[in-house]
Amino acid sequence: MIMKALAESGEHTDSYYASTLQNPPQYPSLQEKTDADVCVIGGGFSGVSTALNLAEKGYRVVLLEAARIGWGASGRNGGQVIGGFSMDAEALAGRVSADEIRQVQAMGEEAVDIIRDRVARHEIDCDLTWGYCDVALKPRHLQAFRYRYEKNQALDKPHAMRLLERDELQGLIRSPRYLGGLLDENYGHLNPLKLCIGEAQAAAAAGVRIFEQSRAESITYGQRPRVRTAAGEVQADFLVICGDAYLGDTVPELSSRNLPAASFVIATEPLGERAQTVMTRNLAVCDQRWALDYFRLSADGRLLFGGACNYTGLAPADITAAMQTAMLRVFPQLSDVNIDFTWGGQIGISMNRVPQVGRLDNNVYFAQGYSGHGVAPTHVMGKIIAEAIAGQAERLDIFAAISHRPFPGGKLLRQPIYALGMMYYRLLDAL
Repeated sequence: MIMKALAESGEHTDSYYASTLQNPPQYPSLQEKTDADVCVIGGGFSGVSTALNLAEKGYRVVLLEAARIGWGASGRNGGQVIGGFSMDAEALAGRVSADEIRQVQAMGEEAVDIIRDRVARHEIDCDLTWGYCDVALKPRHLQAFRYRYEKNQALDKPHAMRLLERDELQGLIRSPRYLGGLLDENYGHLNPLKLCIGEAQAAAAAGVRIFEQSRAESITYGQRPRVRTAAGEVQADFLVICGDAYLGDTVPELSSRNLPAASFVIATEPLGERAQTVMTRNLAVCDQRWALDYFRLSADGRLLFGGACNYTGLAPADITAAMQTAMLRVFPQLSDVNIDFTWGGQIGISMNRVPQVGRLDNNVYFAQGYSGHGVAPTHVMGKIIAEAIAGQAERLDIFAAISHRPFPGGKLLRQPIYALGMMYYRLLDAL
């Protein structure tokens, strides 16, 4: 397949999410030297969540965004609100203690509760809908679902979770492709761009000074770090770096450990009554492959269908055709439906799939590398970074103690090398 570079601008990409915005707030660019208790780089979920948590604790916060609030992965993703992290917390055995594994599991669930509570408290209109389903393509996927279900049932506070046999699943998702599913009522989906913008408005109301179109061009570390933009400068007691896949080479020690990977989404025309021929309930759905498909219905009855994740950082020559082909493998009944929106973007991948959260210095914090599972986890990471700045670093230290190796090959070769490595997992998907 011919691949091409992803073109970017300083405005929101032409996505379905962006089309739903009505007079979104716009913040000025930084044009002066200013001072703060904390400077946050990045206006996605990690940065906005950190800034809001800090402002609620009484800190003077400046947030710098290179483009627009929610411009990167936070405003382009599939919108699934799923607990946990990209890796299973049990995979941390041997790196952290058994008690710390339990804390990580609890933080993964807390992340969903933060979104639930924040949407209600700030009355954020983001189409939040509950109901999420993992679907099986292989018998081994069903075995994994049974294991997760049994673990859930043993909890003090189990999720409202149900195993679905093939016939029952097809009553919900009108596709012959899946063998069964695991339905979780505690997870769901939303319009992520609306959520990020709504949270930024809450942060601004709490006193955060937000500057858009203000890329951090250089950072000077020290007792009071200094961040320079094209036309201004921020000096602060603490610095928090949340650029993730869009940080570029501003902080080489972070970018060398974070691989930008491309992922894509299409949105059909509104389906009207035909939506019932696709899904009889508006669930967020993911299959279990490494290069997975994910889909759901939008508030106005479109099918949003995403996937085609690749580790070259490039896009197919015809993104719409590639994604439509994938969609029709799941829902062949939509062969005559128009595609109204196509978009893509970069997500940050950690080599071990563990979110990278910690310190570069005593007063410099960072968060990145959510590995395609960031909508909810970013919210709890923003909270624990704020806790650490306020002097309670126990939860942050669990993640900070996990080592993250640089990707091999350096800047030029790391993506081709990792793309070749991921071919192994694609082969496993086929077995």
